[in-house]
Amino acid sequence: MAHRPIITLTTDFGSNDHFVGTMKGVILDIAPDAEIVDISHAVQAFDVLDGALTISQAYSYFPSRTVHVVVVDPGVGTARRPILASSDKHHFVAPDNGVLSMVYARESRMHVRHITSEHYFLQPVSNTFHARDIFAPVAAYLAKDVDVMKFGDEVEEYIRFSAPKPKAVDQNRLRGVVLKVDRFGNLITNFTPSDAPMLFGAEASGFKIVIGSREITEIHTAYAEGAPGQVFGILGSMGYLEIAANRGAAAQLTGAGKGSEVSILLGSAAAAGKSA
Repeated sequence: MAHRPIITLTTDFGSNDHFVGTMKGVILDIAPDAEIVDISHAVQAFDVLDGALTISQAYSYFPSRTVHVVVVDPGVGTARRPILASSDKHHFVAPDNGVLSMVYARESRMHVRHITSEHYFLQPVSNTFHARDIFAPVAAYLAKDVDVMKFGDEVEEYIRFSAPKPKAVDQNRLRGVVLKVDRFGNLITNFTPSDAPMLFGAEASGFKIVIGSREITEIHTAYAEGAPGQVFGILGSMGYLEIAANRGAAAQLTGAGKGSEVSILLGSAAAAGKSA
């Protein structure tokens, strides 16, 4: 038996307005057999990096030939292009504003097309709701196996950016940043195990993580290992160092948030503490 085509939605639209429901209506009118999956509609408003993080963490867990619609689009109605990006297994329909950057970084081969075939759009096209009039119908036709070549020509230049990377201040200090605060108040930093292997060894010691008002000296392997009120580090499922608290919001306990600086101090710098 053939599988139902899957279309995922990732937006910053929230749930208070009609936007998401309208997109689903457009999709189902064109592709009534489609299964629509909401990845998230709580991407931070206008935050392209947050959208890039969100889709990059989710898309690879879906079956081959899934169509992913990603709409975080502060440039809607301007000259920014609508694009169709295809990997070996997945399709992505999105504005060309970098929201697929972390997908590009994960995939070895991507083909990106400028969507120009207007007969696949709803008419008239609103300058403020391309998610309804361009992205949703294009995704629906893709789910109906319309060939990608019919949507527009392939382009070689498209917008992508690199997520902020940790930097070495000196041999004993690394400086990073909080990329995201999740709904539990965990602070997701941009440190990976390859950036800071000294934190994730069997006997990690001799370090301090400085963030907001706290100096952290412990790494746990589960949230429940932390004592009440304790703030600690943990390697989270996104593959980044998280600053967390057991049944508490690390963001509140540290006074830090998205964009806050995170420092890892080693050796003599760790011994000197926050003032190092």
